[in-house]
Amino acid sequence: MIRILLSTKLGELRWTQADLARATGIRPNTINELYHGFAERVSLEHLDLICEALDCKLDELIVRVPNEIPKVLHTKNGSLISSNGK
Repeated sequence: MIRILLSTKLGELRWTQADLARATGIRPNTINELYHGFAERVSLEHLDLICEALDCKLDELIVRVPNEIPKVLHTKNGSLISSNGK
């Protein structure tokens, strides 16, 4: 699973969501979705603007946490199969 750490980063810098929206020009609703981890899609342009505004690297905003139940299974011969049988 992909986790967005925007709330953590803003807290470290003592920035509000409104501060970030003003600095980047990104809609406050979009910032809020990222902040609370509700966003299902993220614009690369938005990520670039956020990194620039917060003077951080992308890996400070986004991390991958392994899924408890894998969604992709590897067979013994190395081929891939989906865990949902497709």
